[in-house]
Amino acid sequence: MENEKLVNENFIHRFIKEDIAEGGDYYGKTVHTRFPPEPNGYLHIGHAKAVCVDFGTAEKFGGLCNLRMDDTNPTKEDVEYVDAIKEDIKWLGFDWDDRFYYASDYFEQMYGFAVELIKKGLAYVCELTGEQMREYRGDLSTPAKSPYRDRPVEESLDLFKRMRDGEFEDGRMTLRAKIDLASGNFAMRDPVIYRINHMSHHRTGDKWCIYPMYDFAHPIEDALEGITHSLCTLEFEAHRPLYDWVVDNITAPVKPRQIEFARLGINHTVMSKRKLRRLVEENFVSGWDDPRMPTLCGMRRRGYTPESIRGFTDQIGVSKVNSTVEYSFLEHCLRDDLNERAARAMAVLDPVKLVITNYPEGQTEEFEIENHPNHPEMETRKVTFSRELFIESTDFMEEPFKKYQRLYPGNEVRIKSAYIVKCTGCKKDEDGNVVEVYAEYDPETRGGNTPDGRKVRGTIHWVNANDCVDAEIRLYDNLFTVEEPDAAEGDFTEYINPESLVVLENCKLEKSLLNAKPEDRFQFMRQGYFCVDSKDSSEDRLVFNRAVGLKDSFKKN
Repeated sequence: MENEKLVNENFIHRFIKEDIAEGGDYYGKTVHTRFPPEPNGYLHIGHAKAVCVDFGTAEKFGGLCNLRMDDTNPTKEDVEYVDAIKEDIKWLGFDWDDRFYYASDYFEQMYGFAVELIKKGLAYVCELTGEQMREYRGDLSTPAKSPYRDRPVEESLDLFKRMRDGEFEDGRMTLRAKIDLASGNFAMRDPVIYRINHMSHHRTGDKWCIYPMYDFAHPIEDALEGITHSLCTLEFEAHRPLYDWVVDNITAPVKPRQIEFARLGINHTVMSKRKLRRLVEENFVSGWDDPRMPTLCGMRRRGYTPESIRGFTDQIGVSKVNSTVEYSFLEHCLRDDLNERAARAMAVLDPVKLVITNYPEGQTEEFEIENHPNHPEMETRKVTFSRELFIESTDFMEEPFKKYQRLYPGNEVRIKSAYIVKCTGCKKDEDGNVVEVYAEYDPETRGGNTPDGRKVRGTIHWVNANDCVDAEIRLYDNLFTVEEPDAAEGDFTEYINPESLVVLENCKLEKSLLNAKPEDRFQFMRQGYFCVDSKDSSEDRLVFNRAVGLKDSFKKN
């Protein structure tokens, strides 16, 4: 039964509706999808779209979605990535139940299917080197060629077994599908389906020294798992005839349908695993979970919520045309989500002391403040007030510019939820820097009210200097200064933004934040949305990351 609330309908869903309708190829069958990441890096926001398409489509149709690690290439695969992928998918809110597989689970069956193709005269062992294959690849008017294409079946069977037994060095031989050397689709010009690679595999060890190519392994895995709809990104569209050819020519239990959709591109970042790995390995960032990275673990650490990411992928939709989404739209989705769920708090990032000279020394009083203006069910919190407060240094100017409505000599402002005060002056150090601001309060204005009806325009936030909490605040911005670092001239690392991370020490937070836990998110009044850092923050040293500012830079049409 469909759950229409989960995902907006798109062309994939329309195709599936036709397939499962009476008379369709999958009438009476449960819709079954899969998400097959390669465990050679961490998932990023682009993968999140694929996760939402694969798992979300299954949810929409009351079907199933498998999680499968595509570990056919042992070169850079690692169990660390497997665990991280599983954690990220769970965090996004999806579950594969007991349907967790590895491509390597099927190595024996894949080998058997390759033997089946050889016996049918549909595959042969080729001894061309990689360079020779490129040389003999041909062009649109010239077919490819291989002197080994008509090799006898028994000879290919013998050589393929010896390849498996480890008799030949890497690159010495390959197994190729025998399809059409003159095809206009180069993916069908007798593609390689097995290669020799004497490298230990993270699961199978040294059992195998030949490994299937993805284009051969993928349709077999889908067929063996009973996948009905194999959803993948647009670059596999040209490979769909090969996908179908493999399934049609082996004794596969089912025939899945491959459907392609456009992958996600976002400006001001890169999403190539190779480039992300380089950023990590060359210490341009602190790790895969650096909050400037587009990885899901990095975005989570920065303060993104799974709901904001799922909302983002749903709103950008699914299409057949590649496009680049503005990073500001991703931030817009996060801001909308956090505006509803994040509790409010006060934090002073660049503090200067405000001394209320007519407030009794040694006196402290409490004010009860709502935690969220739109959600009265959220508990209120108590903040303390005394003679000495911390305010933002930018909330005072000795000589204000026109329309400046904060503290300057002779001007009144509201101290948020407390009193109205009038500025009387300041104290400077030898270099002329303001070290203290002075003001007098009006006792009749508790709660910021004005019984006499006078107009006070400015309101500033504050923390009590006597019991505030020290913290480190990390302000994050785009990792790259250009919109398309992949397309820019020279090396992409030349465009890393030197201001992508600004660290502020000695920030002052209201006392209630002392008990904040890793990944707790707050709106700091007038500052933005912040998250307790999950890696570096501790009871002795609070660290907050700015997830996103308050100002929405996304331009709505």
